[in-house]
Amino acid sequence: MASHALLDIDEQWAATVPFNFYGPCSAESEEQMLQTAAGIAAGFNSPIYRAGIWKPRTRPNSFEGVGTIGLAWLKKVKEEYGFQTSTEVANANHVEHCLKQGVDILWIGARTTVSPFAVQEIAEALKGVDIPVFVKNPIHADLSLWIGALERFNKVGVRKLGAIHRGFHQLDSAPYRNLPKWELVIELMGKYPNLPMVCDVSHICGTPELIPHVAQKAMDLNMNGLMVETHVTPKIALSDAKQQITPEVLIDLVSQLERRARTTDNEEYRSNLEILRGEIDKIDAEAIELMARRMELAKKIGLYKRDNKVTILQVDRWQNILDRSIENGKALGLSAKFVKGLLNNVHDESIRQQNSIMNPDHKRPERT
Repeated sequence: MASHALLDIDEQWAATVPFNFYGPCSAESEEQMLQTAAGIAAGFNSPIYRAGIWKPRTRPNSFEGVGTIGLAWLKKVKEEYGFQTSTEVANANHVEHCLKQGVDILWIGARTTVSPFAVQEIAEALKGVDIPVFVKNPIHADLSLWIGALERFNKVGVRKLGAIHRGFHQLDSAPYRNLPKWELVIELMGKYPNLPMVCDVSHICGTPELIPHVAQKAMDLNMNGLMVETHVTPKIALSDAKQQITPEVLIDLVSQLERRARTTDNEEYRSNLEILRGEIDKIDAEAIELMARRMELAKKIGLYKRDNKVTILQVDRWQNILDRSIENGKALGLSAKFVKGLLNNVHDESIRQQNSIMNPDHKRPERT
């Protein structure tokens, strides 16, 4: 992956956690908006009220949102309940309408994040505007594209900047609607520890039954808030009816989440943690040294293959290694998925090393 510049985040704003977005997938009527807000207000003092005003749909003739009239309903929610309000924008025209109606926070949807032209248009419309912007991950698992969108807003001066993890589309994503791919989110959080990260549990799960598990996972990863689609009568919702929950279910869900501290002043804990981390660091260093030794052996094998005009890939040998290692891993308490993923990376590097021996003039292109 190409290197990226550090993001300039307004740390004072970022510290005003949590960023919890609750509200319907779509604004459908003034009554629906106000009743849903009333239900949310029964359990929460200062959430961010979310509602889709413009809905990007895969096919025409689907419900594509009520349009600008919905902004007036958002404004009424803000006036009656004191909530901050938020909605998705997909072009400069949307931005203009939102700013006129006093929307507090904007977010960029997954379909928009994939288009640098669209993101740049929205960013240009926000030059000189002090409004928070949250960027959802792109539909497909492209971390660089997600970071690029964040950078575009940062470059025009948006410093109140956050990210929303809504999962990634994949043909086989069961049991989720969109695969969480937590490892990508963890990588982004590692690169930008000051960037607020919100988990859109509704779009990841696609069904209410999975939401408690995913929401707790987000909390355990120290994310800064949740986005939960909440509708006063989900069964008759005009969009994403299957994944929305009532305000009463939301209140119960949040009350059962366990919040764990990032650290503690307990000296015994800190001392023992450092000892265990030291042991892990030692093992990691030893593992890297062993991998380096393994690659040296792979190079020697590559020389023998070159001199005897034998192909690099030996499928039967590789399958035997994989099967044996997965069984050994299971006996040691390691999942087959972990062992297979680890060995696939090792094998890929071994192939690269042998290829450099057998074809020294043919460099494999680097990934960007």
